[in-house]
Amino acid sequence: MSDQRPVLVVTSLYDPTADVVINELHDRDIPVMRFDSGDFPASLSVEAEITQNGIQGRISTPTRSADLAHVRALYYRRPTGFAFPHLDDQDARFAITQARYGLGGVIAALPDCLYVNHPHRIGDAEFKPAGLAAAVQAGLQIPPTLITSQPEAARTFIERHGPVIYKPLHNPAYHVDDVSCTVEIAEAAAGDIDDRVSGTAHLFQQRVPKTADVRVTAIGPHIFSVRIDSDLLDWRTDYSHLTYTPVSAPAQIEIALHDYLNHFGLLFGAFDFALDAEGQWWFLECNPSGQWYWLQNETGLPMCAALADLLERKS
Repeated sequence: MSDQRPVLVVTSLYDPTADVVINELHDRDIPVMRFDSGDFPASLSVEAEITQNGIQGRISTPTRSADLAHVRALYYRRPTGFAFPHLDDQDARFAITQARYGLGGVIAALPDCLYVNHPHRIGDAEFKPAGLAAAVQAGLQIPPTLITSQPEAARTFIERHGPVIYKPLHNPAYHVDDVSCTVEIAEAAAGDIDDRVSGTAHLFQQRVPKTADVRVTAIGPHIFSVRIDSDLLDWRTDYSHLTYTPVSAPAQIEIALHDYLNHFGLLFGAFDFALDAEGQWWFLECNPSGQWYWLQNETGLPMCAALADLLERKS
């Protein structure tokens, strides 16, 4: 008898990457239930009983329902946040907290469920200081990096390690003329530093004299490496200027990547490296929820199949 345990896909309504994974799972006759945690409680409901045998109950949408005790795998891809716009601010804060720790707590504690990735592990890995420290521990080379709220420390670092770039520690969306924008990576000079630095934490990093970038997508045991050539400081600012070439990561890099993932308890990671003229791979960051499907379209690398294998729990 075939395994009829479903795969849960937790994502937003519009997610083309999740769409292709779901289609692949459907083609394999794997049951799938897709939902956005932000739909709770309007069109998503949960009934979970904590028993001596673990969590039992159901999670339901208007068209699907899943047995919480028998979930094969959960693919967690940046769902929208909880919102209660019909409540006043104080009641909304309370309801959001209960939803996060209630529904969020249930889907994070499913028995014998494979998480790609577990939402709590994603949260841990999204802290850049922790990621950089874990990279060093795994044996990866990182550029000199400073995190500070002290203007003089920033100026001293830039004078010692210049050229230096500034990058946000996390990238919430800014809305400019109702258009969602992000804060771009930019080169910083000592003369640019003023007292505004003391207003919050900032990350400064020595600029790598790179010849290319490399995006490495780790999916379970598989490593897919793509060289990205452009003349851009940050290749993500203009995809029309990019060319893509599949490459093989050095063996020691692959070992270090798996060590990094194991450190955070991740099964998926989108790693960014800068490649210098001597062939050194410089670790920049790892996004535990990073995009990857456009690289399959550009290169033909079988990333979707690898991810579906993982969620299917294929031996």
